[in-house]
Amino acid sequence: MNRSDIRCVVIVAEAVIEERLLTRLDDCGATGWTVCPARGHGPADRRMSEIEGGNVRIEVLAAPTTADRIWRMMQKEFFPNYSVTAWEYHAAVARGQRYTAGGDTGRD
Repeated sequence: MNRSDIRCVVIVAEAVIEERLLTRLDDCGATGWTVCPARGHGPADRRMSEIEGGNVRIEVLAAPTTADRIWRMMQKEFFPNYSVTAWEYHAAVARGQRYTAGGDTGRD
């Protein structure tokens, strides 16, 4: 089976900013994402209850240029102001054209 090498950007953030993040991912040219509730412990602190709203984990499969736009947007808009972390890895996916629809024409 043919596979495409693309990037997977993973973002863990406060649930309260989920909708804003998803809107900005769309603006960056992401063609889709997966969102799941998340909990854990990190350098910032441990969330002790859902009263604070909890966290979400967002995974985006994207072409390299779209992933780069996502990183720039995160650096400018979210990292300085919110409890959020992100990482990236290379992924081999089937039907890679689904993640670069429209020729990777994200909007800056």
